[in-house]
Order: sequence, then C-alpha cells, then structure tokens
Amino acid sequence: MSNVTVCARFRPLSSKENRDDGVCVRAIDSETFVFQDDKDDEFTFNLDRVFYQDSAQASIYDFLALPIVTDAVNAINGTIITYGQTGAGKTYSMEGPGIQDCDEHKKGLLPRVVDGMFDQITSSKDFASYTVKLSMVEIYMEKVRDLLDLSKGNIQIKENKTQGILLSGVTEVPVSDSTEALQLLCTGLANRAVGETQMNMSSSRSHCAYLFTIQQDSVTDKRVKTGKLILVDLAGSEKADKTGAEGKVLDEAKTINKSLSALGNVINALTSGSSSKVNHIPYRDSKLTRILQDALGGNSRMALLCCCSPSNSNASETLSTLRFGMRAKHIKASPRASEVKSAKTQEEPCSVTKDEKCGRVLDKMKERMSKEDIKMLEEVFIQEGIIFSLDSMEEVETGYKDIVSETIKSLEQTLEELQLKVKKLEAENKSIKEQALRKQESAAVGKMSRFISSWYASFFTS
Repeated sequence: MSNVTVCARFRPLSSKENRDDGVCVRAIDSETFVFQDDKDDEFTFNLDRVFYQDSAQASIYDFLALPIVTDAVNAINGTIITYGQTGAGKTYSMEGPGIQDCDEHKKGLLPRVVDGMFDQITSSKDFASYTVKLSMVEIYMEKVRDLLDLSKGNIQIKENKTQGILLSGVTEVPVSDSTEALQLLCTGLANRAVGETQMNMSSSRSHCAYLFTIQQDSVTDKRVKTGKLILVDLAGSEKADKTGAEGKVLDEAKTINKSLSALGNVINALTSGSSSKVNHIPYRDSKLTRILQDALGGNSRMALLCCCSPSNSNASETLSTLRFGMRAKHIKASPRASEVKSAKTQEEPCSVTKDEKCGRVLDKMKERMSKEDIKMLEEVFIQEGIIFSLDSMEEVETGYKDIVSETIKSLEQTLEELQLKVKKLEAENKSIKEQALRKQESAAVGKMSRFISSWYASFFTS
C-alpha cells in the first residue's frame, strides 16, 4: 500500500495582497515550512514537496504528475487533483495561461500530461498499437455535464465490478496525438461554467474532470492493457463576504462548498477509522466524491496539489487547505495493474462465460422456435438462475446502496433535529427553574419584610 502524494503550492502575492501586511509562510526547505495564522500561532507542515512562489511549472509536473502518467501508460490508474480556495491558482496550475500556444515555461499540468503521455506511448517498443480516448465533464450544481456534448446535461454515474466507476453515456473521443487532444480540450473548456467574483475575474463555478483511457496491444503476447488517467480541477472554496457573491453566483458557491465538505467527510472517514472496524464511507453524498470513489479508496495512484495564497489576509483559508492536505496524506491506496487480457484467450471456447454459452444456445433455438417460445425460455433461464442480466443486477445493487445511503442520511438528519430539540427543551427547563427560583426568593424576601414590619409595629405600639 502507498500513501497519496500531497504537495503545496504558494502562488505569488497579487497586486491587492501586496498592500496587505506580510505573508503567513516561512520556508524551511523543499518539504517543510512554518505557517503563522491570524492569531500569531505557528504550525510546522511537512509534505512530499513544497513549491514556493518562484517554483517553475515544469518542476511541479516532473515531481507530481510524471510518475502517475508513467503508471497510467502501464495500466495503473492515476488521478491528479488541484484543491484550494478560489483565486489560489488551481486552474493556472492545471492549465497555465492557456491550453494551446502557451509559453513553454508557463504550461500547466494538463498540456504537459498530454505531451508526456503520447511521448511515452509512441516511444515504447512493447506495444503494437494503442488507443487513447478523451472525455470531459463538469459537476455543476450537482449535475454531471458532458463538456464535449452539451445535450448531455445530466450524466448518470454507475459502478461496474470489473471497471469501477463509470459515466453512463459520456462522450469518448479517440485522439491520435497531443495536438488533436489539446484542440479537443480547448473545445470542452470553452463550455465550462465560469463567473466573476471580487477575488477572481474568471472563477470556476464547477468541478472539471479530464478523463483519458489508454488501451495498448502488446507486441509479444498479444495482450491488451488499459489504464485510466483522471485530472480534476476543483472549484475553489468560497466565503461570501470575501467574494461578494449574490444571487446565482451565491447559489453556485453554496453547492461548491457543500460538495467540498462531502469530499472532506470522505477523507475523514477513510483516515479516521481503525483497521478492525469497517466505517461507512459517504461516497454517495455528492457527485464529486462518487466520481472520485476509485481514486480515493480504490485501485488508483493519487496526487493532490494544495494551492494556497501566502498572504496574511487569506491565512484562515490557507490553513484549512493545508489541514485538508495533511488528512489526505494518510489515505492508503492499493494501485495495481489493470486486468490484462489476451486476445487469443478470448477467442477460446473455454473462456466463454455461462451467459454467452446460454446465449448461443438460444440463438440456435431461434432457427426452429418462435419468438414467443424463445422469450419464455429466456425468462425461465433467468428465473432458474441459469443466466442473469448484468445490467439489471447492477441497477438493483446500485438502487440498494442508494436506499441505504438515503436511510443513513435521513437518520442522521433526524438525530440532529432531536439533538436540537433536546437542547431547546434543556434551555427552556433551565429558564423555568431560574424563574421559579426567583419567585421563591422574592416570596421569601416579601415574607421576611412583612415579618419585620409587623415586629416593628408591635414593638412601638407596646
């Protein structure tokens, strides 16, 4: 098992931040730094690598992304995520100033990953042929939208036991080289939801995921290997008082923050449970965590780039980002090569599944039997458990998990409501007791006062 690779990147101060009083970060070395919060408390952070204000884009790619790209080409799934508050430099780190026609020194992770992936594929002598397919989606207002086909505005997320998490019906475009891939990425990025806030002129209003599927046929043994590479540019966490968000932009910010909170809850559940106890991992609480389920807790290498502002004015948000990274660093991953299949073996009768065999029998019977008889026979096969529909079984399993998840959420909400009612009743009870005590004290004082008055009156009259 291996840990998630976690790095921090501090962007240069903006023109607005330069007018503020100082920075909150003091460098120690390439892995360690001291952070000072707005209360002057100091914290020492140690990560896999720290990229300071003068760090080059290429150095981030070489350390963070290159090992994952190499593994993806060799059929080990990989995921790269940029995380941080809005305006912290996530999209610049991921894309650079632009996907195409960009200065070599300013190119972001995405174009470098594309170039590196095709360089490794084409230079390899172990593969006779390869296929690279590209998909792009964004999670906007808790809907998964296909950025390469805007008519697909609500992609469904499904799970397959052999392939893991799948986006049902998403557009997959074969690309032959980096130029074609980058042109397609530009088309998709033009469809991404963005908006203006006081902290960012072009703020991402959605989480964006770039998905590459790499399939290669071996020269020597006719084996097929498939690796998946996912890059995720998360929308930034926001505080309404800083961004000045209103109306639709505020609703977007609430949805973004909610999904980021769900991501934090998943990471907490993955890292806080004991090895002897199976904890509930709330992957289904958001579309973001559902898509990242394999990367967070399954068969995938993962790297997280925490993008931060070094300014004192953003100290609380920076500290939150760094603590998120430190938690993620404790996630245990089990990356392994995907199932390798031989084309020759697939053609052999011994590898044919029971469903396929039954299907062949039914096909032969169709030549002599009516459609009604074949349909009835197929239903009998399914009822007797001789064959089954994989799609229907997956839908039942998915539906069951959804019901369990909804039930847990409902119970948690009910528990919160009960806790609030208990607190309210305790407060009311305390108030009633205080009122009763005051009345008792007032009555005692009144009684004493009347006694004293009566005593004085009797004393003087006597």
